[in-house]
Amino acid sequence: MEQIWEIVIAFFLIVSGVFGFVGSFGMIKLKDPMSRLHAPTKATTLGVGGVLIASILHSLTLEDHISLHELLITLFLFLTAPVTALFIAKWHIHRHETPETLPPTGGDGRWATHAVAPDNDTPEHTAN
Repeated sequence: MEQIWEIVIAFFLIVSGVFGFVGSFGMIKLKDPMSRLHAPTKATTLGVGGVLIASILHSLTLEDHISLHELLITLFLFLTAPVTALFIAKWHIHRHETPETLPPTGGDGRWATHAVAPDNDTPEHTAN
């Protein structure tokens, strides 16, 4: 039975290594900074998740104890990766784009990052 668990743990480690490689390769090969942002936030998060699942299985099946460190790492990872991606995307838009070069919004005509009201005018979304 122990060998079956070792095979399952090895499977999760191999799959997570593949996801980590794909995320790293995508970061190198993709040309646009916004596309480069997508590769590590999705693929590498899945890669780290696979390592954490393998670690949880190892501690439960082979060492006969429960380790909650992996759950805390998973929670931290899933909370911080999207926020980091958002900040990098906002930086890119502010640094490299103007309201004229952004695609149409389809709403009020403004992107949230460039929602600067003209002089003597208030944005539609604020109360007076």
